[in-house]
Amino acid sequence: MSRDLKNLIEQHEDVRRLFAGEALQYRKSEILPELTWEAQSTCAKINRIFFEDNDEAMRLFHDLVPAAGEGIDFRPPINFDYGIGLSIGDRTFINKDFLIVGGGYITIGEDCLIGPRCSIYTPNHAFASKPRLEGWEHTTPVTIGNNVWLGGSVTILPGAVIGDNSIIGAGSVVSGEIPADSIAVGNPCRVVKALPEE
Repeated sequence: MSRDLKNLIEQHEDVRRLFAGEALQYRKSEILPELTWEAQSTCAKINRIFFEDNDEAMRLFHDLVPAAGEGIDFRPPINFDYGIGLSIGDRTFINKDFLIVGGGYITIGEDCLIGPRCSIYTPNHAFASKPRLEGWEHTTPVTIGNNVWLGGSVTILPGAVIGDNSIIGAGSVVSGEIPADSIAVGNPCRVVKALPEE
């Protein structure tokens, strides 16, 4: 079932806090577990029917991710905590086992190539032990530019920004900013060289 982000933000304080990056207690929220249940349930259905009824799977995908562009191609399984707040640009390809944990804003540009078993995380739990036990957390947005290639098993951490045209090597963990037109690898991911012109 499609949900309108603007209305959810206006109607539910926890949704507003989620997308504002403010501290919240997911486990005590009435609406956030409901939204993740819906999103994960929809992902499970997409994964089940993808090869037998691709048209319906794609309809469900665009219903789940209202800000998904045209010509997006993906392979199941996918697993998202939320579809709202997620933007995927035109013609992006997503390989199997794509995982997004947490809410807040996630932007994936146009013409991206996302390798198998890639994951994006937006939540940060409290550092101090008492508020962490109480379930306090907040999200930080993730931004991936246009024509970015993520190799297999890349992990994108909260607050990461990857510039246009960059390549992230397989198995890398991106925790900061990778400038445009770069090749970057490792944990933590670091630029190793600029993209060749040809």
